[in-house]
Amino acid sequence: MLLVIVLAAIVVLLLLITVVKLNPFVSLIITAIGAGLAAGMPLIASEDQPGIIDSIKTGMGNTLGFLAIVLALGTMLGKMMAESGGAERIARTLIGWFGERNVHWAMMFVALIVGIPVFFQVGFVLLIPLVFTIARQTGMSLVKIGVPLVAGLSVVHGLVPPHPAAMAAVGIFNADIGLTILYSLIVGIPTAIIAGPLYGNWIGKRIHKNVPKEIGEQLTENVETKKLPGFFNTVTTILVPVFLMLIATIADVFLKEGSNLFQLFKFVGDPIVALLIATVYSFFSLGFFRGLSRETILKFSNDCLGPTATILLVIGAGGAFNRVLLDSGIGDYIADMATAAEISPILLGWGIAAMIRIATGSATVSMMTAAGIVAPIALVVPDVNVELLVLATGAGSLILSHVNDAGFWLIKEYFGMTVKETLLTWTALETIISVVALGLILILNTVV
Repeated sequence: MLLVIVLAAIVVLLLLITVVKLNPFVSLIITAIGAGLAAGMPLIASEDQPGIIDSIKTGMGNTLGFLAIVLALGTMLGKMMAESGGAERIARTLIGWFGERNVHWAMMFVALIVGIPVFFQVGFVLLIPLVFTIARQTGMSLVKIGVPLVAGLSVVHGLVPPHPAAMAAVGIFNADIGLTILYSLIVGIPTAIIAGPLYGNWIGKRIHKNVPKEIGEQLTENVETKKLPGFFNTVTTILVPVFLMLIATIADVFLKEGSNLFQLFKFVGDPIVALLIATVYSFFSLGFFRGLSRETILKFSNDCLGPTATILLVIGAGGAFNRVLLDSGIGDYIADMATAAEISPILLGWGIAAMIRIATGSATVSMMTAAGIVAPIALVVPDVNVELLVLATGAGSLILSHVNDAGFWLIKEYFGMTVKETLLTWTALETIISVVALGLILILNTVV
C-alpha cells in the first residue's frame, strides 16, 4: 500500500504542475500533506512518529539550512565572475583549447575535477555561470553544455570518496579507501562520458534551451568592451573553495581527530566557510584589485540574490516532500522487502539503494540505508569485493531522480526547463549513470 501511495503522490504532483498549472512550491506542499494523510501519519506529532506538518517543516528546514547559504554565497561568487568578465575569460580559454564544437567535453572534465572535494550543490553553483556564459557565446543549447556538467558532478558525488555518503559506506563495509577511489575513477570516468557529453549532445539536439532571462542576467554579462581578468586569477578564485574543502579531507586522513589543527582544517574546509572565504576573496581578486568600488560590489551582491528566492522555495518544498515520504516508513518497508531477496550482495546493495532513492528522493539516505542493510550480509557471503560494494550502493542511490528530489527542482529552475524536459534530461542522465556504473562494476568484479 505504501508503494501505491508514493506512486499516486507522484502522479498527482505532476498533474498539479503540468495540467492544473499550479505553482510548483504550492503543488509540492499540497502533495506532501496528501501523501502523509494517505500513509496514516498523524496530524500532530506523537511520541513515536512525527506529525505531517512537523515533517514538512523539518524537511524544508534541513534542506534549506545548508542550501540557502550555499546558493546565496555561490550566486554572489558567480555574479563577481560574470561582472568582472572572469566567466567569459574561462569560456574563451576553454573554447580555444577544445574548440567550440567540443566545449561540452571540457565542462565534464572541469566538473569531475572541481566536484571531487565539494558537494554537488556547491560545485553546481560554482560552475553554472560558466555554463551560462558559454551557452550565450556559442549559441549552443544550454542542455548540451549543462548535461555534461551535472553528469560529472553527480558521478563524483555518488561514487567517489571523500563525499560524505561514500566515505560513510567505506566505513560501514570496512573497505580500503585507496582501492575504492581507484575503482571509482575506473568506473566513474567512462560513466560520466556516456551520461555527459554523449547523452548531452544527443538530447541537446532535441531540447534547445536558452539561458533563463532573470537568473541569466545575474550570472552572465557582455564584456566585449572590458579588459578581462587573467585566466589564472579567475581559475584561482573559483578553486579557492575546492582547495579549502580538500584541506578538510586531508585532515580526516592525516591529522589526529580533536587536535587544534584538525579542528581548524575542518572549520575552513566546511562548504559554507569555504564558500564564504571564496566569495570575500572574489570581492578583492575580481573586484577591488580591478578598480571596482565598494558601492559597485555591494550592488552586485544585492542584485543577484533576488532571482534565487523562487529557486530556494521550490527546492525547500522538494525537501519537505522527501521528508514526509521518509517519515511515512516507505524507506524501511522497501529495505525489509529487498533484504528477503536472495541475490548477490553487489546487486542487492544497488537494488535496495535504487528502490529507496526512487521512493524517497534522497541519494544520501538511500546509500546509507542500503549500506547498513547489506553490510552484515556481505560479512557471511564469501569473496565479496567490498570496495565494489561501496560503488554499487552509490550507483543505486543516483537512479531516477524525479519530483521528490530537491536536486530535480534545482536543475529545473536554473535551466528554465519544464517538468517534462527535466525528466528527459536530469532524470535520464541520473538513470544512465546508475545503470552504466552498475554494468561496469559487474565487469570489474570479474577481473579484480
